[in-house]
Amino acid sequence: MTAGMSQARKHGAPHVMRRGLLRALAVIGACTLGVVGVAPVAVAADGVQSKQWYLDAMNAEEIWKSATGKGIKVAVIDTGVNPSTPSLQGQVLKGFDATGTPGEATDDYDGHGTTMAELIAGTGKGGGLRGLAPDAKIIPMRITDTEMQNDQSVNAFDAEDAIRAAAESDAQIINMSFSSDFSAPKEREAVKYAESKGKLFFAGVGNNAKKGNKKQFPASYPQVVGVAATDSDGRVADYSQHGESVDIAAPGSDIPSWCDEKFTSYCFGNGGTSAATAIASASAALIWSANPDWTANQVLRVMFESAGRSEDSKPDTVSNYVGHGIVRPGAHINRGVGKPGDPNLSPLTNERTPGVPGSASSPDSSSSSAPSGSASAPASGASEAPDGDKAVAVGTSKSTGDDSQLGLILGGAAVVVVLAGGAFFILRKRRAA
Repeated sequence: MTAGMSQARKHGAPHVMRRGLLRALAVIGACTLGVVGVAPVAVAADGVQSKQWYLDAMNAEEIWKSATGKGIKVAVIDTGVNPSTPSLQGQVLKGFDATGTPGEATDDYDGHGTTMAELIAGTGKGGGLRGLAPDAKIIPMRITDTEMQNDQSVNAFDAEDAIRAAAESDAQIINMSFSSDFSAPKEREAVKYAESKGKLFFAGVGNNAKKGNKKQFPASYPQVVGVAATDSDGRVADYSQHGESVDIAAPGSDIPSWCDEKFTSYCFGNGGTSAATAIASASAALIWSANPDWTANQVLRVMFESAGRSEDSKPDTVSNYVGHGIVRPGAHINRGVGKPGDPNLSPLTNERTPGVPGSASSPDSSSSSAPSGSASAPASGASEAPDGDKAVAVGTSKSTGDDSQLGLILGGAAVVVVLAGGAFFILRKRRAA
């Protein structure tokens, strides 16, 4: 695609565009924002944490004894982030609204962005979602979806502007649970700019594996970590797209989310690669908070080396389904798995990059990061959980051309991955510039 093209996002069931082109030469592209159940079931607030199965699988309580994400900021490029939910009070910093519409970055018009923020840094207060990195802070970057575009005049380049704003912010990590069928020059340059500023950028690879499995962006840009989704059995989700864009995998299925923009209840359904991306970002926040002088390259290298894989996986190979494996921050934090290596060498491209240290410091030290609410206690209670990781992914080499025998090591037992199934989901799509 070329510069000057418009972007839009389609939310829920397919919609017909009800207004003219935002700019000349617009080209339609599909993008997955997230996956939610066709008939999501409301979950009582006091029971939503029991649905976060991956926290036990990852031994989060044990990880939190050593690292909680303190000092790390994550830019969430999404539908906005509501700082007033019990779990996010004191967790959300000043952000940026790229929509070109009335409102602020903290006006979440959908609930999706707030869910991503809670999965990353929620404190669990009031029975809300517990973030994997409960002491990290969120910098919201709001962009539009199709409904908003149909109703209002919007910024046609909001995604690109949001990425650049995230690159300029205090955030060390960028989380973008949006994806598009098309690459765009302005977006590609924004991604490169974020890399030049030392950011670690995660994006979902998409939820259309059974409907074309077309390469998605920004996950397919060389500088972005493409995240696939797995289920509670450690299997690759049947909707999770596969291919060379996949760099790593994280839990994505059967994860609660806010039902809508009213924020009155959570729903239980598939979070898709959107949720997986948030959990991967939170994993990076944990590792970076434990090693604040590292660069993005070093954090990512350790994530790759400590990711769960089968014992028979060939060294230095990457699976088309789980990439380097399923995220296991505890493997590094509690057992020292993974070496940081060259701070200036990207493990994604194997090219030299500016090695900008994370410089993790007090979360409230910057004028651009003033909390949107009062501070709250982290949702991390110590437990006597064993120092093992229940969920360990396996992956085969891309070079073999055979990723069909993916599996899971669960308590030491190998389980064959089945890439078929009956998961139901609604696609959220967008136009990309």
